[in-house]
Amino acid sequence: MKLPQSLRNWTSIVGAALVGLSLFLIALLFIITLVLDIGSSYVGLFIYIILPIFLIIGLVMIPVGMLAAKRRLKKQVQVSEGKDWPVVDFNNPATRNATIIFSVGTVLILILSAIGSYEAFHYTESVEFCGKVCHRVMEPEYAAYQESSHERVSCVECHVGSGADWYVKSKLSGLYQVYSVMFDKYPRPIPTPVHSLRPARETCEECHWPEKFYDRKLRIKRSYIADEGNTEWDIHMLLKTSSEHSAKGISEGIHWHINPEVKIEYIASDEKRGTIPWVKYTNLKTGEITVYEDKENKLPQSRMDSLEVRVMDCLDCHNRPSHNYKVPQNFVDEYLASGEIPKDLPDIKSVAMGIFTQDYPTTDSAFTAIKLQVNEYYEIMYPELLESKKQDIEKTIASIQEGYSKNFFPVMGVKWTEYPNHLGHLETEGCYRCHNDRHTSAQGEVISRDCNLCHHITAQGTVDNLEVSNVANPLEFKHPVEINEVWREQHCSECHSQLY
Repeated sequence: MKLPQSLRNWTSIVGAALVGLSLFLIALLFIITLVLDIGSSYVGLFIYIILPIFLIIGLVMIPVGMLAAKRRLKKQVQVSEGKDWPVVDFNNPATRNATIIFSVGTVLILILSAIGSYEAFHYTESVEFCGKVCHRVMEPEYAAYQESSHERVSCVECHVGSGADWYVKSKLSGLYQVYSVMFDKYPRPIPTPVHSLRPARETCEECHWPEKFYDRKLRIKRSYIADEGNTEWDIHMLLKTSSEHSAKGISEGIHWHINPEVKIEYIASDEKRGTIPWVKYTNLKTGEITVYEDKENKLPQSRMDSLEVRVMDCLDCHNRPSHNYKVPQNFVDEYLASGEIPKDLPDIKSVAMGIFTQDYPTTDSAFTAIKLQVNEYYEIMYPELLESKKQDIEKTIASIQEGYSKNFFPVMGVKWTEYPNHLGHLETEGCYRCHNDRHTSAQGEVISRDCNLCHHITAQGTVDNLEVSNVANPLEFKHPVEINEVWREQHCSECHSQLY
């Protein structure tokens, strides 16, 4: 087939070869994934993003090479009548063939580009792309996401939401993230909260809207004391999520904080919003305003003026809704409750907590230490159990290792202390950031830390000695281990953050 003289240059030839090779590889990989149903997250990356880039580069190289060749020819041959524009002569077979190839090729490329762009859009919005392509960086988030209640909600539904404006913003911020990954510029661990995150009222409230009434919830918390018998301690409590009756909506209860008729603002003095010295309450119906300040943690006005005044939303309490790294005593308690760690292994809760008080440079070194420390403890303290309970000990080691692999990621510096969960008040300050009896108003009003504001204890104690009451007469909290009245004065996290 005769083609224009200007196509006979290395730039256009390489460009054409690049186009052909890219199309062949795209088709081949697509057929492999479609017919054989095999592949990985990286196959999609090549099909819809990387190979199309080379395809476009090749398409650009063809006309660039032709233009360069024409300019070289013009220098060698005097162009008749001084015409600078090319002459298109369809009587010339070379011109005719080139035009047909160009026209048909352009239509095909446009069709393929439309399909590819559509697929690329959906691919970059997929959970697979978010969680697996940047595996080293996103491994902790992806692992925690798979263990969360939002596992069937795609990443973009929360991190981007609907609408073109936030889609564009996410892609622009993603460019810097791509650069950070390519040149190893990202911090370890990734800092939170993410300031570029879309407001919760535009994402969370697509499903969890404030006007929806959530019934009060009975929660049974099963813990195990770090003693020889791993004594089980149960607490049954009624969480006062909303009002007692649906007719009152969220005029009371925990979700009152996001009542549409109320506006709660606060100032945090640290990046992780763990210390809150200033709170402002506004009743949007009456216009009533009350400001509370932490009398033991007052900041100079100049410092206050430099800090962000944030309007409270869902994420100020539910700050780890999909990426929660569990505290060791919690996942060990879960394994004990499920039987994956046998409860009749003496001191196993205490042994496990001792393991997690140390940091390990890699997951492999942690696995080695877990196996070594468990075996050493029973070899020294209970040598007779090494044989009689061999299978139970091996099962326990595997469970502790599994708990570590799901909640600790040494390479990224990820663990529960780096990402504190503000829901509750046991291992972190959580509710006590405001509800601590220290925040007072000019009128003397106090944000109370009274337990019964948020929950009523209806039963507590060991299996053999369970104290029971009813919702109308809630029990006073009783600490599982005798510490006198210390729990009234100190916050739970002062001890529980140390894995007690």
